[in-house]
Amino acid sequence: MRSPLLRLVNPAHRAQAAWLLALMAASALTEGLGVMLLVPLLAAIEPGNTGGFGRSLAGLGLELTLGQALALFVVLVLVRGLINQARNTQAMRLELAVVAGLRRRAWRALLGADWRMLARLRRTDSASMLISNIDRVGDGINQAGGAFASLFTLGGLGLAGLFVTPLVTLCGALGGCLVLLAYRQMRRRAALLGERLGSAYDTLHGSLGDSLGALRTIKSLGSEARAEAAAFAGFSNLVRARLAYQRDLSMGQLTLQAGGAAVLAGLVWLAVTRWGLGAAAILPAVALFARTLPLLGVLQECWQNFAHSVPAIEAAWAMIDLAEAAREPELPPAPPPKMRTQVAVSHVSVRYSGSQAAALEQVSLTIRAGEIVLLGGPSGAGKSTLADVLGGLIGPDTGALQIDGKPLDPAERKAWRGRVAYVQQEPALLADTVRANLLWAEPDASDEHLRGVLHQAACQFVLDWPEGLETRIGDGGRTLSGGERQRLMLARALLRQPVLLILDEATSALDAANEAQVAAAIQQLKGRVTVLIIAHRGKLAELADRAYTLDKGRLVS
Repeated sequence: MRSPLLRLVNPAHRAQAAWLLALMAASALTEGLGVMLLVPLLAAIEPGNTGGFGRSLAGLGLELTLGQALALFVVLVLVRGLINQARNTQAMRLELAVVAGLRRRAWRALLGADWRMLARLRRTDSASMLISNIDRVGDGINQAGGAFASLFTLGGLGLAGLFVTPLVTLCGALGGCLVLLAYRQMRRRAALLGERLGSAYDTLHGSLGDSLGALRTIKSLGSEARAEAAAFAGFSNLVRARLAYQRDLSMGQLTLQAGGAAVLAGLVWLAVTRWGLGAAAILPAVALFARTLPLLGVLQECWQNFAHSVPAIEAAWAMIDLAEAAREPELPPAPPPKMRTQVAVSHVSVRYSGSQAAALEQVSLTIRAGEIVLLGGPSGAGKSTLADVLGGLIGPDTGALQIDGKPLDPAERKAWRGRVAYVQQEPALLADTVRANLLWAEPDASDEHLRGVLHQAACQFVLDWPEGLETRIGDGGRTLSGGERQRLMLARALLRQPVLLILDEATSALDAANEAQVAAAIQQLKGRVTVLIIAHRGKLAELADRAYTLDKGRLVS
């Protein structure tokens, strides 16, 4: 199996990654040349005291004057600065492209997944993956880029060191490898802390998502203090996870700096007292190590940070793989079935993965065109699952969805969705204008069509507002009353000119007055639109021409 990091760089990003690696190599080359330039610079200042490498340059006729050496140094710094600027810009472009591609793939995977999988997926888990986890993936890419840049630069410096002071360089390289090897346990701990951080984020998203959706209930129960304590317990877990990681990172840097200084001091002592090297050879070596030691620290920090991000990358891929495995099959387009006489299910059974009991068991019922049918039963009886089968969202395990007596194949069932509209208990409204919320159902609808469905759904109040269709309704329609929200969702559903309208507990949270207004709007549709009402009692239930009752997935009446 490919590593999580390699999976991130798909073919569309390979050219960008190759260009970034080329810029890293060019930057490393200029870094190495800068160290090697110290030798001719010292030769220009103090001729004859430049060591073996300096004598080799002189033998090749590559001696430089002081002015030439200094001018070359300035040019080299300028070129390296320009290369580094291009490298950093390219690294950011690659990071943003990879993160955007991953987020798009994740969102596309969720949108294309089978409804059975989506219905059992916790909404906050999806939000956590799309926001926090994929943001942490971006951090991981950034850290991996930093590690590669450090490795390239260390390689360039190492090659330069082999030319200038080979023995000291080899000893230093061995010491650096031993230091990185000694950090293996710390990198493993970083991965573990990354898992804890991901878990803390997921828990926090879940807690806050539930609390934000229940603000009215929290306030009505006087549970503000309890909700605050629960939320900040999640924040505290997040803080603890981040502090634990930061302590490890700081300790690693301290150990590396102290150990690196000790290695450098030991090598200088050996070079002077044992190997008999002069200042012309030692000074470039000291400059080399003075540059190498911080780079080694950057490499270790990037490596550790990347290990900390790996659990987020793996979690994002796990969610994407789950959704893509449940992807609906690609089907040839089919014309939407035209219902003339009835919609029916025949001997339908549905079982969800991981559930012992069937959600539906051998259910058969018929809804005639233009009638209003009530579907009742206790919670968990399978009412919403049956509505999803009738609406074409779920294909039954056995049995068939039939239109005018003809069983639908998968392509026809998918096309049938375009003839069905849902109004559910929870408002699915955008924090936008009334117009934007309506056009979600039919982007090309004219203003005349919008006004027509508003009248049909008893939403004339919108047209009386000063800003009319341009009125912004807040997050989830919070500036509207419960009845206004439900009627606006009904207007959006009617904009599709549905053949079948499904009302899933659409008025269960409304007071009597608002429920009566919604019921009046549905009454006007009688005979023109086929309506399935899922409810226990109330004004909507009284509109039904016929009623069915489900219990434990079976039709009992």
